Amino acid sequence: MRKLTQAVLFAAALVSMPAFAEMNIAVLNYQMALLESDAAKKYAVDAEKKFGPQLTRLKTLESDAKRIQDRLMKEGDKLPQSERERLELEFKQKARDFQFQSKELNESKAVADRDMLKQLKPKLDKAVEEVIKSGSYDLVLERGAVVDVKPKFDITPKVIERMNQQR
Repeated sequence: MRKLTQAVLFAAALVSMPAFAEMNIAVLNYQMALLESDAAKKYAVDAEKKFGPQLTRLKTLESDAKRIQDRLMKEGDKLPQSERERLELEFKQKARDFQFQSKELNESKAVADRDMLKQLKPKLDKAVEEVIKSGSYDLVLERGAVVDVKPKFDITPKVIERMNQQR
């Protein structure tokens, strides 16, 4: 019975090979197409300008807290009780500020990213549709679902180009 099943599967594979060989197949890295578009690159530059000051403040808080922590580690036992308590309190305050500001930055950036995605997704979908239609592809696979692919089957650059042409 097992050999019969294998023979049937083998015969089915042989029969379907010519049809499969005639298919026009492509691969698309959807995320790369989005991120490599001119609009996404412009957004990244704008976001860096917009969120840069907050990020700088976070880095300053982090380095200040690290400096205090290092001092406590090296000199903690030698410091007067009041100085050590003051430094510990200052360290805790910097850590709280860092945590709060970090959360605030992450939330603001996430909202901005969602807004950008909401604007770019229809353009990306349209570019994908146009490339698929112009290439008469029978099957388009997401790049992440494919182990290996020759560059000639990857339509990602075409989608990026088409997306960049849109206004």
